Amino acid sequence: MTTTNSRGALSLAATLLTASVALYMALVAFGNITDFGTNQQFVRHVLAMDTTFKDDDLMWRAITNEGLQDAAYVAIIVWETVAALVLVYGTWLWARRDHPRARRVSTYGLLMTMLLFGAGFIAIGGEWFAMWQSEDWNGLDAATRVFVLSGVVLLVNHLPGAQGDRGAAA
Repeated sequence: MTTTNSRGALSLAATLLTASVALYMALVAFGNITDFGTNQQFVRHVLAMDTTFKDDDLMWRAITNEGLQDAAYVAIIVWETVAALVLVYGTWLWARRDHPRARRVSTYGLLMTMLLFGAGFIAIGGEWFAMWQSEDWNGLDAATRVFVLSGVVLLVNHLPGAQGDRGAAA
């Protein structure tokens, strides 16, 4: 395969992988908006820590105020929606072959996704609110899958050939 073909293939990979994460985030946001109550209950249980081991040394962290729980959930939905829109725009830029901007915009969207699932769900939900202790309200496996997928896409987007211009900085 020639260098030009390799760059074209990497650009295509960056486009399609970014589109995949954009689609995922759009579907997650859409689902949370149209079926608000399902994941609202998830967020409420995680923040309330009501299905954890009830360790007195940890329970002070629990947030039981439903207004605060719902505010956190709405903030999550807004973050998901903005990340989806940024990734859709990044995909569009990849498809237009505007590689430097596509890389930059896609990076923002992928980092937003990684922050939500890594810092938000794995670190804060999983560790701070001890979600790992819950058999019923534990989203760590799903969060890890999305975090890893987004990280792989971010790496592909930053391979020199994915820019289509021999690695010029974005």
